[in-house]
Amino acid sequence: MSAQNSAGIQTLLDAEREAQKIVQRDRTKRVKEARDEAKKEIDDYKKSKDDEFKKFEAEHTSGNKKAEEDASKDAEVKIKEIQQAGKKGQDQVVKDLLKAVFDITPIVPERIEVPK
Repeated sequence: MSAQNSAGIQTLLDAEREAQKIVQRDRTKRVKEARDEAKKEIDDYKKSKDDEFKKFEAEHTSGNKKAEEDASKDAEVKIKEIQQAGKKGQDQVVKDLLKAVFDITPIVPERIEVPK
């Protein structure tokens, strides 16, 4: 009877070990599946946030482009106005510069003593 009990106990222990292997294998499989599923969810979330950011960026940068175009047009208008103003007074400026260069009236500074 003790041999039968021993054989029965051994059979139960073998069955328990086999069950533990099966449980461990299933657990490992489930952990891998859970990890893969979590990675997929993270990737999906990241993609949705990237898309959301790109949409936000597109909406807000289009306003900047319009502002840049408007500023560029305004700058071109101002440059043309300055060029026209320069052309109008160009002759007078040249005359004034030539007069300042050629019509010299030397003046002795006060701090220099005149020789006696």
